[in-house]
Amino acid sequence: MTTDLSSEDAVTVPPADPRLLVREAGFAGYWQEFVRRLRSGDLGSLPVVAGLIVICLVFQLQDGAFLGAENLSNLFVTAAGTGLIAVGIVFVLILGEVDLSVGSVSGLAAAVFAVLNVHHGMPEWLALILAVLTGTVMGALHGFFFARIGVPAFVVTLAGLLGWNGLMLQVLGSNGTINLDDSGLVADLTNYYFSDVAAAYGLATLAVLGYFLASFRDSRRREAAGVPGRPMSEVAARTAGLAVPAYAAAWLFNQYKGLPLAVVIFVGVVVAFDLVLRRTSYGRKVFALGGSVEAARRAGINVPLVRVSVFALSGTMAALGGMFLASQINAANQSSGAGSLLMNAIAAAVIGGTSLFGGRGKTWSALLGVLVIQSIASGMALLGIASAVQYMITGAVLLAAVVIDSVSRRTQKTAGRA
Repeated sequence: MTTDLSSEDAVTVPPADPRLLVREAGFAGYWQEFVRRLRSGDLGSLPVVAGLIVICLVFQLQDGAFLGAENLSNLFVTAAGTGLIAVGIVFVLILGEVDLSVGSVSGLAAAVFAVLNVHHGMPEWLALILAVLTGTVMGALHGFFFARIGVPAFVVTLAGLLGWNGLMLQVLGSNGTINLDDSGLVADLTNYYFSDVAAAYGLATLAVLGYFLASFRDSRRREAAGVPGRPMSEVAARTAGLAVPAYAAAWLFNQYKGLPLAVVIFVGVVVAFDLVLRRTSYGRKVFALGGSVEAARRAGINVPLVRVSVFALSGTMAALGGMFLASQINAANQSSGAGSLLMNAIAAAVIGGTSLFGGRGKTWSALLGVLVIQSIASGMALLGIASAVQYMITGAVLLAAVVIDSVSRRTQKTAGRA
């Protein structure tokens, strides 16, 4: 006999959380989830990490000094200035916009610092703060014209590229070059190393412990709230995955001069802004604007304010990066912020995985992307290959990154995940 259950007698079973199903299946579940994400076009940082490994292997086979402690330490230090600028670019790209002024802003900030400190005798720390704030004001001005007046960001920042470069030449004066104190605060940004071996290993330990405690606390908090949290086995595995490169980097730096101050600041900035993007309401608002401006506006987000703040942030990071670039040559001159700096900063963000179409990106993209670009430059220099070839290879890598991003988005739309 068949028993018919009415809708009132039927028991509705809520669908299981996919994350719970994955975790309950253990390693096999994670592998299946990884394969599913790849098939749906969600590649994450996999392409750039794979590309970086290939680049390192190719240059190491050509010249055994490429993966040496001295070359890699110098590579990280040299990448810091462009990488800091790229962090600001990541925020702008998440909005779905572009900032073409960062190169000129970085050069003008260096010129302002040099004039205030060298010509007017202002203390370095104060001149440094004012130089960075100069970038903040410039960025906010770009954001005002874009968000409040309605001028396209491309046009506004292109005008900034030309105008701020002219102002930099005016500030530097007829001489065109101002040398900085080779033992001062700005010089130390890229020339100071923590020579004690305990510094590098200590920082690596703090990073690993900090990550473990944060993950453990987050897992317990989720369990207390009745939502899925990572099991201890996964937390331990992720912590071990971080410990390996952290201690390897510490060992590497200690084989040369020690832990570079530039690397500490750069990685610290990347981590701080990563937390801003992922853990704060401001970060969620930035992503919301990148996804849909109209939807964000209807959700009550102050669209103009967020846009202005993002361009102000981009200008601030450009100025800070400019100080690191000035530290490398220990001077501010007419070529500051010029050349391929702008394209390298944008390319670093895009190559690292930030989408040109907006709504997707991480500050870690700046770190990964700038390492790819700087690895190509360093390898080419070791092999004595002309810079023209370097530009062509970097351009090809950038095109490949954009193609991967476009194909990934199309695949995700087909899979119903975009």
